Amino acid sequence: MNEARVDLQEKIRQGRVTVAIIGLGYVGLPLAVGFARAGVRVRGIDVNLDRVARINAGVSHIPDVPTEVLAPLVAAGTLRADTEFQQCAGADAAVICVPTPFNRMKAPDLSYIEAASRSLAPHVAPGALVVLQSTTYPGTTEELVRPILEATGRQVGRDYLLAFSPERIDPGNQHFSAHNTPKVVGGVDEASREAAAALFGILVSPEQIHRVSSPRVAEMCKLLENIFRSVNIALVNELAKLCDRMHIDIWEVVDAAATKPFGFMPFYPGPGVGGHCIPVDPYYLSWKAREFDFYTKFIELAAEVNSSMPFYTANKIADALNRQAKPLRGAKILILGAAFKRDIDDPRNSPAVELMRILLSRGAEVGYHDPFVSEVHLDEEPRPFVSPVSRLRSMPLGEGLLAAQDCVCLAVAHSAFDVPWLLKHSRLILDATGVTRRFPADGGTVIRL
Repeated sequence: MNEARVDLQEKIRQGRVTVAIIGLGYVGLPLAVGFARAGVRVRGIDVNLDRVARINAGVSHIPDVPTEVLAPLVAAGTLRADTEFQQCAGADAAVICVPTPFNRMKAPDLSYIEAASRSLAPHVAPGALVVLQSTTYPGTTEELVRPILEATGRQVGRDYLLAFSPERIDPGNQHFSAHNTPKVVGGVDEASREAAAALFGILVSPEQIHRVSSPRVAEMCKLLENIFRSVNIALVNELAKLCDRMHIDIWEVVDAAATKPFGFMPFYPGPGVGGHCIPVDPYYLSWKAREFDFYTKFIELAAEVNSSMPFYTANKIADALNRQAKPLRGAKILILGAAFKRDIDDPRNSPAVELMRILLSRGAEVGYHDPFVSEVHLDEEPRPFVSPVSRLRSMPLGEGLLAAQDCVCLAVAHSAFDVPWLLKHSRLILDATGVTRRFPADGGTVIRL
């Protein structure tokens, strides 16, 4: 096995390595393109036929990967997508980048990791490196992935290498990508760790590779990064509710605190948290902690506070309408933004979409506009309340649409939104983003969280 390891690292140094990326979504495709641009031969695997067809046509489905960047790589044969795991047979390394959602009971859903591992197992070449990147609880690499890969008699350290390296993709981030974001690597043994360090050293400098003692440490590292954000967002969301009762502007408070040059990092309130990590990761750790008779009350409380924010936002809209002698039932409400954050096209776990569900279930007439998200599905998961519609399509934004609304809710601060124009043509705005603070007094037509 030592010879195989040396051969793998030598191939990496010489640029002769082939990498298979399993899962070509918001994490996998940027990683695949990053390796391909570095001269690595990449074989992408995805079960979505339409996605595979688009990638092989040189068309990207992710804003972070421009089509003009993807197309030449596909045309040169450096990057190719497929649905068949047989394509992994000749790969020197395979990186698993599949989703890790939770179920209705907030328990981890590892079915994607399990399915990917089972499909990959027969095709892992002797001496090849397998890296799990999907965010998950500590122990997944060794307790789930390893037994699947070794079910046929294969043994880590003798026949193959195994490591965990957390993904750090931030959709829409123009400053940090796969090429300049430091990588944490943890292998099940030293050989696996060093092979993973060499692999990701293709993308970043040696100084940006941080080695840890085990996959568990690397898995916990990713959870800490996201739970840190979850807890701090929850703190400011809870303070926003208190400041509302005390008639204090929470946005002004945070801006004032942010002038301190040490010991403080600003976080801002909002209609909730979304995306593939922050709403999910705390529950992964809480679930795993129970195995050790440990209850993460602090973490779960933060998740509870953040989960309450779409309901709090709906209540703020209802209160604002009530002051104008207008009931929520039958009111026309336009939600601006459906993505989970600014200037991206990803609506996964979006608090704006959850807000739409809540308002619809309470009898409001809801529409939305988002320049990045053309359609949202409201019935993807069972809910304690029933939405009268299963999906909505983005509406063309114009003066007539704004004038017809009883309330406009700024749920996502897309840079495409002309805020002064919105203020001019809207009767009532609920600003859940704080973006209207930059503009003159509104004469009472704007209410903020």
